[in-house]
Amino acid sequence: MKKTSLILIALILVLTLITGCGNNTNTADEQGTPTTTLVVGASVTPHAEILNVAKEILAEEGIELKVVEFADYVQPNINVESGDLDANYFQHKPYLDQFNKDNNTHLVSVAAIHYEPFGIYAGKTASIDQLADGAIISVPNDGTNEARALYLLEAQGLIKLKEGVGFSATVLDIAENPKNLVIKELEAAQLTLSLPDVDLAVINGNYAIQAGLNATSDALAIEDKDSEAAQTYANIICVKEGNENDPAIQALCNALKSDKVKEFIENTYEGAVVPMF
Repeated sequence: MKKTSLILIALILVLTLITGCGNNTNTADEQGTPTTTLVVGASVTPHAEILNVAKEILAEEGIELKVVEFADYVQPNINVESGDLDANYFQHKPYLDQFNKDNNTHLVSVAAIHYEPFGIYAGKTASIDQLADGAIISVPNDGTNEARALYLLEAQGLIKLKEGVGFSATVLDIAENPKNLVIKELEAAQLTLSLPDVDLAVINGNYAIQAGLNATSDALAIEDKDSEAAQTYANIICVKEGNENDPAIQALCNALKSDKVKEFIENTYEGAVVPMF
């Protein structure tokens, strides 16, 4: 009986050392120094690359950052909601708000980190001026990003949207289409792959970077960095509601807003990724 009781007490003491949200756990290293593990989901480029710079800063504060890479826009949010991730870094707030509405999730933004300008890229047609009647343009098919792509096309005089549709616009909200353009809605990850088959493509910044494209040098047109879109579509750190003030999460946000990360973004992406701090 005494031996069994001692084992139970030992187990209880071990369990009390495990605290925090999701995978955010407090442990100790070999020297007995307290450490915290923070697990964050991210798109491969540029989010995971930026997080790996922040990782070095967090390590100095006794926080181990584990970055889990995702190739889609759904699983990172599902995993934060379930607690399998402490946070994610891949999306902007309009997408997050729509995701919460569609999936009854309880996710919130805690910090805006960077902005990736959308660009229009040449496919089978080399320039916007050369677009023929009935040309095909691919755009992302997820709600807020589709609207963003359509507004960029409107800014080039290619289409005109209905008044007041805002950032919920879809192809159904095109009021004028003088060239009879065919707007082809595709999953965002497929847009760069569509280039050989379409005349132009409007591509999300992260997927353009993954394909070796830079909005400032390769795109035929890009969003204005001072536009409403730049403020609206800043990429954020997302957590489950209630975890906004977790010390490890706050440390993550501070690390991502550091001079070291800002310098990395500016030097690495040359305008394709713009710090928002």
